[in-house]
Amino acid sequence: MSRRMLATLLAAVVTVVFVCLAGTGLLLGGSAAGCGSGATPGRSLTPAPPGGWPAVGRWDRNQVANAAVIAAAGAGKGVPTRGWVIAVATAMQESTLRNLPGGDRDSVGLFQQRPSQGWGTVAQLLDPTYAAGRFYAKLLTISGWQTMPLTEAAQRVQVSAYPDAYAKWEPEATQLVGTITSGKSSLPTGRLAGCGGASGPWTQPVLAPVGSGFRTASRPGHDGVDLSAPRGTVIRAASAGIVSRVRCNAIDNRDGSNWGCDRDGDPNLTSGCGWYVDIDHDGGIITRYCHMNEPPRVEVGDHVVVGQPIGVVGSTGHSSGPHLHFEVHTNGDASAEAAIDPVSFMINVDAPLG
Repeated sequence: MSRRMLATLLAAVVTVVFVCLAGTGLLLGGSAAGCGSGATPGRSLTPAPPGGWPAVGRWDRNQVANAAVIAAAGAGKGVPTRGWVIAVATAMQESTLRNLPGGDRDSVGLFQQRPSQGWGTVAQLLDPTYAAGRFYAKLLTISGWQTMPLTEAAQRVQVSAYPDAYAKWEPEATQLVGTITSGKSSLPTGRLAGCGGASGPWTQPVLAPVGSGFRTASRPGHDGVDLSAPRGTVIRAASAGIVSRVRCNAIDNRDGSNWGCDRDGDPNLTSGCGWYVDIDHDGGIITRYCHMNEPPRVEVGDHVVVGQPIGVVGSTGHSSGPHLHFEVHTNGDASAEAAIDPVSFMINVDAPLG
């Protein structure tokens, strides 16, 4: 039996399983046990849990509540979730998410905005909803803010004396936004395993912490995120789609020759994605999975379902160690120009990375 026939058969089997699970959920008046309610594009805020928001990591209940106010202000203005993460990270840096009555010179509030700079009156800026609204109003005037590194977008709003200071807060801001939008005290990390490989229309390709982020100050050309999974971890299709590319892309930087994907790459000597797969999804979304350890388990033209195994984690191509480099592109464009932040995108589709 050919690899293509095997892949098609596997897709059919997984589809039957998913249909059965979906049917079980309908019969029970809810989702299949342990699988969540399924995802829909876009995010909405859940009400605060009974008794208020719990502490999350280093952030106490009041700080998490302030983050929720910031997110709610963004939702009210129709700001995409990426903007909420930028705003929360900014407030982490400026005030540690506390509504401060004072600060440097005449700065006040969560964002340490200054009345003398035209942000509003002291009373207005001590209203977290107003202060967040002013932040978003300025953010939305910045062309291309959604694809900028977080620290650059925040700096364009705040004009801080420490322009790179915001970057370090991105993982924790993402976690808080995940908490606020999921209604749980931490980012969901059990859905993939709990659902036999998937949680709905979108799922995490691997369950692993986010390492190097999207277009950070130190890596502005990093068009995805690195998920720190060990070698051999199964990589799963993040959503249903059609495989559009399967390649070994590993170039020896010393002479431009083929490095090959039968061995690990090198962070200095090698460029390229190693063994990688592109999958085309509805709505012009493309996902990319890089540095696989061995030839992928799918071929160009294969139809895959959400959660279907497509390969395993490795370190081929431009890589310093085993991990999955994961990218998301829009408008059916696989080039760097159409890459967006996978962290924010996966929050939007109810499958947060981490």
